[in-house]
Amino acid sequence: MFFHGTEKRYNQFSEYLKEKFGVKVYKITLDAGFSCPNRQNGKHGCIYCDDGGSFSQSHSANMSIKEQLDFGAQYLTERFKAVKYMSYFQSFSNTYKPVEELKTIYDASLDHPDIVGISIGTRPDCVDEEKLDLIAGYKDKYETWIEYGLQSMHNKTLERINRGHDLDCFLKAYEITKERGINTCVHVIFGLWETHDEMMETIKLLAKLRVDGIKLHMICGLRGTEITRMYEHGEFEFMDEMEYVNLCCDAIELLPPETTLHRIAGSGLKSTLVEPKWIGKKFECLNKIDAELIRRDSWQGSKFAV
Repeated sequence: MFFHGTEKRYNQFSEYLKEKFGVKVYKITLDAGFSCPNRQNGKHGCIYCDDGGSFSQSHSANMSIKEQLDFGAQYLTERFKAVKYMSYFQSFSNTYKPVEELKTIYDASLDHPDIVGISIGTRPDCVDEEKLDLIAGYKDKYETWIEYGLQSMHNKTLERINRGHDLDCFLKAYEITKERGINTCVHVIFGLWETHDEMMETIKLLAKLRVDGIKLHMICGLRGTEITRMYEHGEFEFMDEMEYVNLCCDAIELLPPETTLHRIAGSGLKSTLVEPKWIGKKFECLNKIDAELIRRDSWQGSKFAV
């Protein structure tokens, strides 16, 4: 089984967008200076998050949203001949402001004739009905997504990574998001002191919820983070690449075919990445995932239980 006329055995978000809009759609990463409730009032944030809020592509904090938007569009056009874009709020919690400020920020991020969508990364404890009503207001005109960092369904893991919310918080946020018809992507991290079965339980939960999208991550150690300190003191070990590849393939098999995969391998910032080094070779990892699915003669949804 192949998806969107490609040779891929899973439902790539990029191909979903290309099929919908007729061309490849590029994300413009925007920084609106958001913070995170898990870093306020003496809190130190998740153990894997650095001072950039896991920001993988930076724009100048001195530029307005409109300036970042125009700069990003020009850069992508010159480098890739891009013609369509999505605004992407990635770092920290991009609903962590009053709704009036959010409207100003989101409106500015759509102020370009070739913007076709918006994606907003945040935490489930940073939304409410008023904020979601605002976001839902964009979906009739734009491809509109909200991305929630869940990481794991297991509260013991969420506590250990200092996540600052539990599974119930995510489930409540997900429910009121889907009530408004907002496309929802959920982030999961593999490698957090969990057994294979425990990691797959998170995937099975998201499959049961029939999430619109998912991002699979391997836990990595960035300079200055608690997880890196633990690794350097012999308190934590990162999994090897093939273990991660097999976990991704196991997860892909369990997901419903309509769930879009927004990411299954990341490169990380080489300047701040400590371990594991293989994460920096994104396309090698993607090729190994493809090869393993071929070896298994498997595909997304082959083990999905309705």
